[in-house]
Amino acid sequence: MAQHDELADLVDLVARNRDQSAFVQLFDHYAPRLTAYLIRLGTENGVAEEIAQEVMVTLWRKAELFDRSKSSVGTWLFRIARNRRIDVLRRDRLGDLDPNDPAFLPSDFDDPESGLDIAVREERVRVALATLPAEQLSLVELAFFKGLSHSQIADETGLPLGTVKSRIRLAFSRLRKILEADSQVDVD
Repeated sequence: MAQHDELADLVDLVARNRDQSAFVQLFDHYAPRLTAYLIRLGTENGVAEEIAQEVMVTLWRKAELFDRSKSSVGTWLFRIARNRRIDVLRRDRLGDLDPNDPAFLPSDFDDPESGLDIAVREERVRVALATLPAEQLSLVELAFFKGLSHSQIADETGLPLGTVKSRIRLAFSRLRKILEADSQVDVD
């Protein structure tokens, strides 16, 4: 019980003072345990490590939300890890698209105007892609032109999985803004 109190005291130090040494102690104690827990649940090693790191970042950012009267630090962190794992599974499950889905098959109707619209859209996308920083563009190319998964991209580039995901996310955010702004110009 004394160790639980000590760990809760460390969380309090992080919450009140952003005490880095307290955080390091908590990280050293919990990160390997969280990773092992997630792996036991069937999570891939890289994903488990990424989730464990996200949980620890949550601890750093939201330590003030921890309430020792409701649970131990371990219970709190393992619950966050479990929930993050569920989020990842949901996101991955939704990400598996069937290439034979009728929505992805070309239509039988060839309208010359729609061909022009497609050509204009393709050119807009090419222009928007050219504005991406090189490190984001290369990851987008690996993901969408080579069809590699985020884990495969991380393996091929030597980048951490979280970096791959965040750079691709940033690239899409930037592309979306550019393409939305471009479509607003056409409407006006």
